[in-house]
Amino acid sequence: MPAEIPDFIPRRALITGAAGGLGREVALQLARRGCAVAITDINGEGLTETARQIGQIGAEAEIIVSDFTLEGAPEAAVEKVVARWRGIDILVNNAGYGVIEPFLDATYKAWTRTLALNVTALAMACKAAGRVMREQRSGRIVNITSPGSRMALPDYTAYTASKAGVDSITRAAAVALAPHGVLVNSLAPGMMDTEMQRSTELDLARANGRADLQAFLDERTRRIPLGRRAEISEVAEAVVWLCLDAPKYMTAERLNMSGGLDKD
Repeated sequence: MPAEIPDFIPRRALITGAAGGLGREVALQLARRGCAVAITDINGEGLTETARQIGQIGAEAEIIVSDFTLEGAPEAAVEKVVARWRGIDILVNNAGYGVIEPFLDATYKAWTRTLALNVTALAMACKAAGRVMREQRSGRIVNITSPGSRMALPDYTAYTASKAGVDSITRAAAVALAPHGVLVNSLAPGMMDTEMQRSTELDLARANGRADLQAFLDERTRRIPLGRRAEISEVAEAVVWLCLDAPKYMTAERLNMSGGLDKD
């Protein structure tokens, strides 16, 4: 029998990496759309601020301070959401980690940390939420990937490899959950003004011997066909669209939002 994707209003969401940046903005936009939002991150102070802003909107928030690289942490976070709201409708895997290291000087520590958070933790979160959604026969999962997953970036290989893993997990999870009415898609945002992006580009400038950081940033921005970097709010709008409004026949898809950098 074909999967029946129900007409339902998602109300219970879990957002990872929500202490700031894109994760916080996604949480706030979902709250404005009437969702109860569980937010998780290793940064408890940042989560408290995100929860405060959600409260100002008048929505419910659940703070889960957690290191998703620890075994069982993603599953425990999903369990907390289910315990509070008796289910989970939305999972946004936004948490990410990456460092600049020339490929020939790459360290085991950086590789394992990057893959632990960006790949293993994401897969375990998809599994845990997917099992609940399978029983509900409804739900949407959105994974944050990167244009870099399809680029050769020798100073950033652990990160780009991890995002290629996200692409693969998204496809596999989508096929596994499709018979149960659950949609799994990904979003690949380009350059935007987040703390992680700024830190990465500062390290990249140093690795390439570029002392004038602003000139380096301007040069990278000029490579974007639209001629500017993305606003965090507009990237979050695309994530929320995938969570709430995307067509019910859309699954296993990668939505590019890079201003024309990623053209596939």
